[in-house]
Amino acid sequence: MLACRSVALNLYNKINFTAYIRSLNLPANDSALKSVYLPTLSTWRSSHAFLSRLKAEQLWKGVTSVSSAGRKKGRGRGAGRKLARDLNRGQVIGFGKTNMLWPGLNAPVIQGREVVRQQELPPDENREKRLFELRDKMASKKFNKIHPLERGWSGTKLHGRSLGPPEPVGEETFEGFDSRVLQFKPVMHMTGDRGRVRRMSAIVVVGNKKGLAGFGVAKSVNPMSAAKTARNRAAKLLRYIELDGSTVRHDFYCEFGAVKVFVEKRPEGFGLTAHRLIRAICEVLGIKDLYAKVEGPTDNYLNLTRAFFIGLMTQKSLQQIAEEKGLHIVRMSEDQDNFPVVVASPTKCRTEAEIGENEQVDFHLHLHGGRVVEPRKKYQPFYINFPTFIKEMEIRQFQRNQKGVVIDLLAKYGAITSHLQLKEGKKK
Repeated sequence: MLACRSVALNLYNKINFTAYIRSLNLPANDSALKSVYLPTLSTWRSSHAFLSRLKAEQLWKGVTSVSSAGRKKGRGRGAGRKLARDLNRGQVIGFGKTNMLWPGLNAPVIQGREVVRQQELPPDENREKRLFELRDKMASKKFNKIHPLERGWSGTKLHGRSLGPPEPVGEETFEGFDSRVLQFKPVMHMTGDRGRVRRMSAIVVVGNKKGLAGFGVAKSVNPMSAAKTARNRAAKLLRYIELDGSTVRHDFYCEFGAVKVFVEKRPEGFGLTAHRLIRAICEVLGIKDLYAKVEGPTDNYLNLTRAFFIGLMTQKSLQQIAEEKGLHIVRMSEDQDNFPVVVASPTKCRTEAEIGENEQVDFHLHLHGGRVVEPRKKYQPFYINFPTFIKEMEIRQFQRNQKGVVIDLLAKYGAITSHLQLKEGKKK
């Protein structure tokens, strides 16, 4: 319809232009035609841009929000991102800096039997103040204050925080139970109809601090729903673990996948020296004294949780270990000058001839399956070979521990002599 209208206007313009030239009686050459002022006719078309099709809320959301593709890549949630201010908030059509009365816009056209006229009202002094207060509230982030005792491992994040006791199951209520969030992270998977689907994965451990504990895993689109579902699942998978007071029954080694955990029993008052995930499990379980060394991928929290629970559930009493091994279990400590004390004895003890040549008889190595913790590599200082350092050590040689120097000299040279005397003897 629009194209037909433009063609008709062009034909109409050509006919009028020919009649106009004939009425002027001008010679038929180009110079005469160029000097004639030709009237033009322009046609207005209605605009179909997105500015006229979308509402103000949609336009403002397109400027301030992040697209779905950008949200998948992690955009729009950085700490340095400035918060946009919605300047339309608090603004009302018909009310501006100048307080005017517009009939049909911010006032009725007819009031009673009289027609309302446009007029200027007294200025509103509190209008700009209210707008600035609204914009300042939008620009400032709202941080939920958390009590220091309720904080997790890192600030206000959910990792390491308590979710309280699980929800009751029927008539069973979980009084005295507590929970800890071990892991809370986003996971994604690809589908054929919906594309990439983003969900939250949570690992929660639940315990009553008396040896009863369990853990659960859940995934959900809603973050808090995933954490609560994992907590309720952990409450249905509780298992009892026997403890020796405030620590484990004995040392043990456990592994799951590539994660390896060496756990050692410690006396009362030692505390928890372990990975933060193991510490959280021990807190809800009731263990207060423990040492644990993790080898392998320490960021695989699910395998680390499984490995630690497997080690706790496979503990045995000293009598059971003595029966399986067929040997006495003897304890020797430096506090008692390494005096041997029999802790457990089997019903029938094997003789020395029945013990194999390569059989492991060390109690700690037997519990760890013949494995030992990899020692941390000791790096020598960079100045070890400097001439000034060597000279300083030669000067301090006589100031060192006399007993240690005597043993070292006897072991190296077979006599109590100085290294300076040995050098002089070599020169002679």
